[in-house]
Amino acid sequence: MSDSAAILDTPPAAEAPFIKELIKVWRAQDSHGAWESKSDLSLLEPYILDKEARRALPIIGDPDPETIWRLELFFNAVALSIERETGVMVSPMFKMSHEGFGRMVLIGGRLIVVNKQLRDVHRFGFDNLGKLAEEGAKHVAAGVGMIEKFPDVAKY
Repeated sequence: MSDSAAILDTPPAAEAPFIKELIKVWRAQDSHGAWESKSDLSLLEPYILDKEARRALPIIGDPDPETIWRLELFFNAVALSIERETGVMVSPMFKMSHEGFGRMVLIGGRLIVVNKQLRDVHRFGFDNLGKLAEEGAKHVAAGVGMIEKFPDVAKY
C-alpha cells in the first residue's frame, strides 16, 4: 500500500482536531507558498510509515534533519492544541543526541505538561492517519489533564 493510499484509507481521522492542528502547523511553515497546490493530507504523508516501510529502515540509525523537523512539528501541534483547550501558553523543549535518543518536554508556566522520552527517532512515524491522530490526541489529553490537576503551577 502506498503512503497516499494509507492516508486516504482513514477519512474520519482527517477530521480529528489534532490532525487539523498539525495541518495548520505545516501550512504555517510554508512561507513561500511552495505547498499551496498540495492537499492538506498529502502534507502529512511523511508521518505514515507502514510495516513494510518501517522494515526497510535500519534498526539502528541516525535521524535525518527532515525526520527531526517532522517530530518537532508534531509536538508543536500538541503544544498548540493544549494551549487552545486550556488557555495556558505551552512551550516545547527538545534535546536529542545525534543517535536519535533524547527527550521532548512541553512546559506550561512552571509545569511540565508532557514529558516524552525519545528513542529510535529515525523510525518516527505511524501506521496510518488514525494512529497519528490517536497519538497526538493522547499527548494533548495528558497535557490538558496535567494542567487541570495543577492549575496554579501551570498559570504562574
